[in-house]
Amino acid sequence: MTTRVGYWVSIVLFTSGLFHLLVFAVDGGPWEGPVSWRKPVTFGLSFGLTLASVVWVGTLIRVRPFVVALFTAASVYEVAGITVQAWRGVPSHFNFETPFDTAITAGLAFGGGVIIFVVVWFLVTALRARHLTPSMGVAVRVGAATFLMAMVFGAVMIARGTVLARTGHVAEAYSSAGFFKPAHGVAMHGVLVLPLLAWGLTFAAVDEVRRRRVVVWVSAGYVVLVGGAVWWSLVG
Repeated sequence: MTTRVGYWVSIVLFTSGLFHLLVFAVDGGPWEGPVSWRKPVTFGLSFGLTLASVVWVGTLIRVRPFVVALFTAASVYEVAGITVQAWRGVPSHFNFETPFDTAITAGLAFGGGVIIFVVVWFLVTALRARHLTPSMGVAVRVGAATFLMAMVFGAVMIARGTVLARTGHVAEAYSSAGFFKPAHGVAMHGVLVLPLLAWGLTFAAVDEVRRRRVVVWVSAGYVVLVGGAVWWSLVG
């Protein structure tokens, strides 16, 4: 039941991202900045893909259903909060102008905390999953680890922006708090890409030893790519 609901919600979130891309095409406006259609587009598409990944990989590693349910609920809130503020024409993050804005900002931060809790649980479950093939084991463990890194990057950005906004540096919060975006974006989807590779290789005419070797090399390359994104985030 949890799995089926998770997949349906992921479709709704992804569709929401596509819909807001159409809204942007019609309505126009800036793509960057604290108030733009970019946020409901990117959050809808990204959370749609990520939720589907968590549901699928969660079934592989046999994660507890309540963990998937928590991630599903947090994903819905994150996308909904972003979307509501976009339609209101106000920033979704670091916005403490009214009690409602403050509640949305606080809720998004709380949802991020829930997501980090889920991803930590997800990684621990992946590390303990002994029933996986060697190639899939490498894929889900590296993917879960980089997924957690992505969430940490996001938390650092939220923390920095919140401190700046709360100390009266609102403009700086919006201009500089997102410095980890490249690293956050690159690290987020290894949890889908790497297990998908391991699964796809099962249809190839190669044995498990070779499949594992391919997954190890691709995983190493992906980690290097994440490292490059971190470097770019810090010095670019």
